Amino acid sequence: MGVFRNLEAYLQALERRGELKRIRVPVSSELEITEIADRMVKTGGPALLFETVVGKDFPVAIGLFGTRERTAFALGVRDLDELSEKVARLLELKPGRGGISALMGLLPKLPLLRGFFPRWVGRAPVQEVILKGEAVDLFRLPILKCWPLDGGPFLTLPLVITKDPETGELNVGMYRMQVLDKRSTAMHWQLHKVGRQHLEKARKLGKKLEVAVALGGDPILTYAATAPLPPLPGVSEFHLAGFLRGAPLELTRGVTVDLPVPAEAEFVLEGYIDPEEPLVEEGPFGDHTGFYTPVDLYPRFHVTAITHRKRAIYPATIVGVPPMEDAYLIEASERLFLPPLRLILPEVVDYHMPPEGVAHNWVNVALRKAYPGQAYKVAYGMLGLGQMMFAKVIVAVDGDVPVKPGFQALLEALKHALPGRDTLLLRGPMDVLDHSSRGFAFGGKLILDGTRKLPEEGGEGPFTPRAHQELPHEPEVVAQRQWPGIWGVALRKERPGQAWALAERLLKAPQSTGIRLLLLADHDVLLTPEEVLWAVLNNIDPERDARVMPGVEGPVLVLDGTRKFSEEGFDRVWPERIRMDPRIKALVDSRWEEYGL
Repeated sequence: MGVFRNLEAYLQALERRGELKRIRVPVSSELEITEIADRMVKTGGPALLFETVVGKDFPVAIGLFGTRERTAFALGVRDLDELSEKVARLLELKPGRGGISALMGLLPKLPLLRGFFPRWVGRAPVQEVILKGEAVDLFRLPILKCWPLDGGPFLTLPLVITKDPETGELNVGMYRMQVLDKRSTAMHWQLHKVGRQHLEKARKLGKKLEVAVALGGDPILTYAATAPLPPLPGVSEFHLAGFLRGAPLELTRGVTVDLPVPAEAEFVLEGYIDPEEPLVEEGPFGDHTGFYTPVDLYPRFHVTAITHRKRAIYPATIVGVPPMEDAYLIEASERLFLPPLRLILPEVVDYHMPPEGVAHNWVNVALRKAYPGQAYKVAYGMLGLGQMMFAKVIVAVDGDVPVKPGFQALLEALKHALPGRDTLLLRGPMDVLDHSSRGFAFGGKLILDGTRKLPEEGGEGPFTPRAHQELPHEPEVVAQRQWPGIWGVALRKERPGQAWALAERLLKAPQSTGIRLLLLADHDVLLTPEEVLWAVLNNIDPERDARVMPGVEGPVLVLDGTRKFSEEGFDRVWPERIRMDPRIKALVDSRWEEYGL
């Protein structure tokens, strides 16, 4: 498999494969592109190139990572599992070897590092056009307003480049950016992000922080900006991209900032953030959780220059209710970081973050179990690793159990997990975007040990998962469904404590026989495994919303994934679920043949 010099080369390759569709009729960057792209990604459709965007100067490319196979193609591999194999070969250690013998053992690995170090160039395609001062106008770019309640248009695939003011270490991260006016945006640097750390250091030094934002280039670099790269001195996402490409990434110096920028990008926005300037309101934004994140305060990015190719293409993505293409970028990171995880926790066979868990809400891990409590040891270890600290629910299974599809692994885990005995509640840091946690960026976590139990752990007990067809009638229940060992219920919640009272009544019914997990969701949740798990995991703080309650046959783990009231101890803003405006849906329906889709 090859790598792509720039976005145009990648789009041409997709077109040759029949994975790119050109939309030649005019479309709007406000909601219309989102609705079309959302339909494509949810049906495994092609990437899209919108050649004419109303009132804008550039075309839009979207869906660049819209399937698992396309993401692998973008990253230069036949299958995402090859990423694990590549890193494993690099990390393969020979115990007991040292000195000259160890050095000689490294020689065969040197080709794996081909391209690790970037190459500097003087002339760059991304600087064919240079706009400064009054010529800067972000409204010329087809920046999408993705969802009806969004606070404005947002850049959704920006590669934000900053330099540590103290050490000079570079960071390339992906942070959404809301356009505020012609020459400024908000910068969504959350509490735990490296860009935020760089800004705080600039504040202490009394300096402005220079920032460059690249759009486009080799899709591998776009992926690298999303990867949870650990802090390694002298290593940035530019190096990671070069390693994955097997060829050096070409960089050039910014026009108005002392920062490296990708020479083959489509656009670069250059400028600064003044840490002494008042923060600005940012949001709402329909986020990858499938809910809107509320308005909050973030720094303002001032754009002093825009450089771009003469025939630049604006790259975009959308996030929202899964599945979305960010799920495939997350899976790429899973595969890439599996070998390093095994170095730290060698008993780990595999792990998976199901799309329903929108990255941090749900992690399945399979392990080779040799002693009592080992599943908890692995879960604790994972919670101590970088962004895995945000994990809300960790489900452990034995090494011979596939970790995906996620729902199948959960069904298997429940055969061996006795609620109460084999569930554990913890507290820890949470993703800033988690709307249901007990506090901002802080909340409960749940470990479910679904491994086969050793005698010291209480051993295996008799249990046969069941799914009953006839379920008890409850007036407030809108819909309900069972799978072997799991009971999903959607209810119209109108008062505090209603979900727990309903759970108590349901579990007294004979249909709780063979059930170990009861999922309670709001009335508008469809009872498919994917949607009910997505909704419940988004809407729980396990410490508050997970209880072990008695069923007819034994204990049942109940997760209350309904909307919380202030009387239930929740005093934060409860967000709206992302939904497209019905008028936009009708518009896209009416134009579908016109699009050529």
